[in-house]
Amino acid sequence: MQKFEINNLVRSTTFFQHAGISIVFVFMPIIASGVTDSVFEIGLIVASFSFAQILSEIYFGRRSDKQGTRLKFIRIGFIGCTVAFGLHYFADDITLLFLARIGAGIASGIMIPAMIAYTYESNHEKRKVATVISFHALGWMAGIIAAGVVNDVKMIFLVSSGFFIIGFLISTRLPNIVSKKEIEPGTTKKVIVKNKFLFLSLLLRHIGAASVWTILPIMLMEQLGAELYQISIVYISNTLAAFILMNLMATKIKMSM
Repeated sequence: MQKFEINNLVRSTTFFQHAGISIVFVFMPIIASGVTDSVFEIGLIVASFSFAQILSEIYFGRRSDKQGTRLKFIRIGFIGCTVAFGLHYFADDITLLFLARIGAGIASGIMIPAMIAYTYESNHEKRKVATVISFHALGWMAGIIAAGVVNDVKMIFLVSSGFFIIGFLISTRLPNIVSKKEIEPGTTKKVIVKNKFLFLSLLLRHIGAASVWTILPIMLMEQLGAELYQISIVYISNTLAAFILMNLMATKIKMSM
């Protein structure tokens, strides 16, 4: 299979992966406000997804490294997300929604590290990885647009599952790339220590972004009377700018091997 075709398959897989996540994630504060009036509890519901996701990413990302294979984790993650995000449809109280978010975090965490590693390993020109990963932002934009078009906080869960099904089907066309097995103990700790300032800057960036993204949808709806499609328009500007900038910056990246 030609590299160009592989890159397009990876782009498409990444696109549907993040479209499925974003269509729910962005509007989760609004959905959570439907089962509780407490801002603190809304924050816990939103945070539960990310907490479960990071633990899942650390565990399954390391498992993927040890086995030297990515596709298995990517496909299992897509199947898990199809089920977990679909089950949100039935979450009509705070306990069920909390459990659904944890399940979604675990399922998405299975495939995201494997997908990033696969993207890197399938590219000989490593600087082009940024253009592939930029479809992460494009997927988020598509998911947000879809939520605005659907304009229904229940139906977006079914659309989300649909995105994951399409992503899974595309992933079945990806070639199985076997990488070197990373079996040395303590690898995760070494990577974190070596790149501690990079991780710290990313952590601070995500704390700031998550804080805004958690409150902004509720503020737009409650104080400005916005509907889902209007909130989508606001968020589209963010993701579209990210997609454009990531592709422009990719041409400036210099890789040292």
